[in-house]
Amino acid sequence: MPLNSGHPKIPAARRRFWLKKIAVFLFVTVLVGLFYGWASPWAFPKNKTSGFGYGMLHGAMMPIALPSLIIGKDVPIYAADNSGRPYKIGYICGINLCGLAFFGPIFWRPKNKQPFT
Repeated sequence: MPLNSGHPKIPAARRRFWLKKIAVFLFVTVLVGLFYGWASPWAFPKNKTSGFGYGMLHGAMMPIALPSLIIGKDVPIYAADNSGRPYKIGYICGINLCGLAFFGPIFWRPKNKQPFT
């Protein structure tokens, strides 16, 4: 009697599809981390109260700060000198827009393209 582990084998096309998605995701993550290191000093000006616009910028940049934080760089993700509610609303909008732009393409699949068939 053959041993059946109960785990179906993953088709090669599906494995290649997900490996490609992961590789692109990691590549984009590294590029975004490098961009954050370059843009951080410009995006967090000294002696200036941050409003809605800076809140959106900081919110959009917050998720992409993760690679820099993981490798040990202490980068800013929030302006302590802000205008209050407008800054916080902009920050939340920026986080959501960044999430849509950064993670949305990972799960998007055109309707007419079926890579697993």
